[in-house]
This record gives sequence, structure tokens and C-alpha cells, in this order.
Amino acid sequence: MENKELIEEVRKKAQTWLGSDYDEATRSQVQAMLDNPDPADLVESFYRDLEFGTGGLRGIMGVGTNRINKYTVGAATQGLSNYLKKEFADLSEIKVVIGHDCRNNSRTYAEVSADIFSANGIRVYLFEDLRPTPEMSYAIRRLGCQSGIILTASHNPKEYNGYKAYWDDGAQMIAPHDKNTIAEVNKIRTAADIRFNGNKDLIEIIGKEMDRAYINDLKTVSLSPESIARHHDIKTVYTPIHGTGVHIIPAAMRHFGFTNIISVPEQDLISGDFPTVVSPNPEDPAAMAMAVEKAEATDAELVLASDPDADRVGVTVKNNDGEWTILNGNQTALLFVYYLITRWEELGKLTGKEYIVKTIVTTETIRTIAERNEVGLYDVYTGFKWIADIMRKKEGKKTFIGGGEESYGFLCEDFVRDKDAVSACCMMAEIAAWAKDRGLSLFQLLHRIYAEYGYSKETGISVVKKGKSGAEEIEAMMKNFREHPLKEIAGSKVTMTYDYASLKGHSFIDSEDFSLNMPTTSNVLQYYTEDDTKVSIRPSGTEPKIKFYVEVHEPVKSVEEIPAAEKAASEKIEKIKESLGIN
Repeated sequence: MENKELIEEVRKKAQTWLGSDYDEATRSQVQAMLDNPDPADLVESFYRDLEFGTGGLRGIMGVGTNRINKYTVGAATQGLSNYLKKEFADLSEIKVVIGHDCRNNSRTYAEVSADIFSANGIRVYLFEDLRPTPEMSYAIRRLGCQSGIILTASHNPKEYNGYKAYWDDGAQMIAPHDKNTIAEVNKIRTAADIRFNGNKDLIEIIGKEMDRAYINDLKTVSLSPESIARHHDIKTVYTPIHGTGVHIIPAAMRHFGFTNIISVPEQDLISGDFPTVVSPNPEDPAAMAMAVEKAEATDAELVLASDPDADRVGVTVKNNDGEWTILNGNQTALLFVYYLITRWEELGKLTGKEYIVKTIVTTETIRTIAERNEVGLYDVYTGFKWIADIMRKKEGKKTFIGGGEESYGFLCEDFVRDKDAVSACCMMAEIAAWAKDRGLSLFQLLHRIYAEYGYSKETGISVVKKGKSGAEEIEAMMKNFREHPLKEIAGSKVTMTYDYASLKGHSFIDSEDFSLNMPTTSNVLQYYTEDDTKVSIRPSGTEPKIKFYVEVHEPVKSVEEIPAAEKAASEKIEKIKESLGIN
């Protein structure tokens, strides 16, 4: 579409937002964009409609169809209401849970959504205040609801907000429900199609009772209470980075038995402006800096963090030189999987029906651990909804031990169906206590795992391409990779390729094509090489990025060999980045 045609189409779309069904503030902002000689803001705000990605609806807050606001949130809620009424027409009452995080406007959007659901005759359980995403998932199952939503943009910067939709199993929606909901949302053409006038009789406020039930159930996943009793006073710094974990994570850790939890007061401040960080992402060393400073000042042993909606966990530990080191998501997943499988075996809980789930871009060392211990392993797409999909399919047939992804998410209980930083913080502290019983720090335990199962190093590279032009550039990059497949990566021959968009793989060793057994297609490419390297490429489903995931392996026979293996792996990763043109 030519630029002139695009601008004209966008202007027509924006003019529909000047009608009386939109509030005065919205109309004023839209008119200002229409009057501005520079159409850039107008185009970015209206050139497309927000859609559900791997994490639901997410975008920058503001007016327009490509922004998060009461009308895009309202359309999503009205569309979901319409679909729920079709799908559960036989029920006498349809019920939903609504939660929200600390972000600016999250409470407003939650209340708007509660009004819309109730205006459609749907009973609403609305949390009294901000709550973690995993607790909302828990509440869906506990209250027997058909759906639930949470207003959050996870770890994104302060300009963002979002909307995650869940189904009756407590998991984020997948096909056909996500597509069917989107179809209903797409039928909502203007604000006049949205029922904003709520029925207060159908809205029930929930809170502390659900907190207690959730925390009590989390305690049941503890595997080493004796270790906790011996090391209950491990100095642990915890930061919620201004988010929803602020009260419930320390409370859950105390319920597990930990008594020495140190806060970071500046980051206990609940704020959607995230005043102490640029981005509230526990993957970012800058977001962890204040907690590490507190740990140094208090001589703590462990630093834990959660993102704004408390589903992602960040872990920082001391290395052998006493320096604080942030563990990446693959390393935390390794610790969780190793510990859970080891303790299940020690406690006689392994029967041959247990399984672990990981995403396709998460370290293959997890596969090695599972296979050697004869525990089943399932590989799924990025997004915790796919881990939950396996849990749903295996419920009553096999036993879930844990599931995780490299993006700092893990779940070690089956009564929640999304990643859970609340249980993850409790369990990581428990692992630290268990390791201490064996004379090991968490860093040393990780090295023991490498020595036993092989050293792996993983890195993720995100190339940001913003706006409409960025989306087109990302699409062109994926097309180029498909039309010009990689034959070697950093001098190592490609032995296997997976294209999840076509669900086709190719073995260069056997010169054979094969099919990939996945529930649907996904825009992901993977390459495996002769030297045991794995490279995955995918556009983000929720952010303007194309992501590269690189995993390399080095053989080690002892802990002493790990520093040399790490150096060799780092050098190899730099060569891989250079060969991919992403330095």
C-alpha cells in the first residue's frame, strides 16, 4: 500500500473515534493527531488493530486501535464475553476472574472489564487490588470459572500495558478459543458495540481469602522442609521491582519457613512508573542492581526478584570469588529441573509416569537430565500456554514435575497453569537450603550439574525493529532466512533444520525431509550443527523484536574444567553472532 493511501485509510479509521460513543478526552487526542501535519503518531496509533500474540494483547498506552486504552480493552472484553456466552450457553451462570498488576491504568482497565462482563450477565470475581498473574490463574481453577483476564504488560517498559485472556483450566487461551475470541473481537467495530454499563450485583471483590488458599497450596510443593528448618535464616534479598510480588512473595517464603527475608524499600514502592529502573525486567542487570547493593551491604547469600506481574523470577548468586552473578533463565531452569527430579527420586516419588516440559528455545541440557533419569520430556512452543497445554492433555494420565522456559519462567505446581514467580522464589530458596546441607552454594550446585550432564552456554539476542516499518523488516528477515537457508554456522555444518511455520524438518546427514509433530504452526526456524550448537530464530509475539537464541555445548569431565569450557563457549557464541550478522 502506498504511503498516501495508508495515511488516507488511517485518517478514515481515526475519524470514527470522533463520535459521541468515545469520551471527550479520547476525541480531543484523536483530533489533535488528525490536525498534526506530521502523520507519524496517527499512523502508529491506527495503522492496525492490536491482536493476541504469545502473551495476549500488549501495546503502548494511548488512543487508537493500535494502542492499549479503555476501548481496545473494552472490545477485547466484549468479544470475549460474546464468545463465552456462545461456548457455555448451557451453563446457568458463567464466571470470570479479573486481576491486574501495578501498571498505570491497570486498575481502571480491570474495573472497565468488570463492568463489561457483568453488563453481559457474566459473574465477575475482581481482585481487590493488584495480584500476581499466577494467583489469578489459581483463582480460575479454585472458583470453577470459565475464563479470566489479567491486565499487565509483564516486564515491558512503563509505556506499555496489556491484557492476557485465560480459559477454564487456568491457562492462557490457545486455539480454537484464542482465534474464536479474536473473531468475536473483530466484530466489535465501534465503542457503541461495547456494553460499558455494568451490573454491580454480579461483581464480587476477592482478596485475602484467595491469598491464604494460594499460599497454603504452594507449601505443598516443598520437598525439603528439614533443610529449610536447618537453614531458615539464609539471608535472602527480595525485590518486587515495584510490582505485585511485594506482599505475597515474602509471605509465601515465610510460610515455607524462611525467616530472614531482606527487602529493598525503594523498590517496594508500588508504581507503574518504575522509578528506580529503566525497565522492570529481572533479566536486566540494571533492574537487579539495587537488590545486589542491598545484598552486599547485608552480606546476603541470595537475591531474588520478580517482574511487575510476578510470573518471571530473577536469581542472583555469589560465584566462587564472592562476586554477584545473575543466572539466566536456562540456568535457573536447570537448577529447578535437577532439584525436582533429584528430590522426587530420593523421596521415592518417581513411578515412571512423571514428566518435565520445556520450550523449544530452552536449553537441551534439560533433555539430558530428564532422559538419564527416565523422566518424560515434552518440547513446546515459546509461551507458557503451551506448557499448560501439555499439562491439560496429560492430566490424570501422567504426573507433572515442572516446566520452564528460558525467559525466566518456571512452574513447579500443577494447580496453577502459568509461570509462577511466587512458587519459584520459594523453591529457589529451598534449593539454596538443600544445597547448603551438602556444603554447596547455588553457584557450586550449578557447576556440579554441568560436570555431570555437560556444559552448555546460552545467550539470547533481540534485534528491535519498531513500528510498521520495523514489522515489515522483521518479516523480510524471516523470509530471507527461509529463501537462503544456512548451510553452516561459524564454520560448523548445519546437520538439521526445523521450520515450524511449515512443520517440516530436514536432515542433511540423511538427506531426508520429515514432519514436525506440533499442535499448530509457528514462525520459528531452528538449526542444529555438527558441533552440537542450536540456533533458534523467531519474531516476538508481544514486542517489536526478532529474537535469536544461541546454545553451544562444551564437553567437561569435572568442575575444574568448567572455566575453560565457559571461555571456549563464549568465543564460539561471538563467532556465531558474527556469522549471523547480529553483532
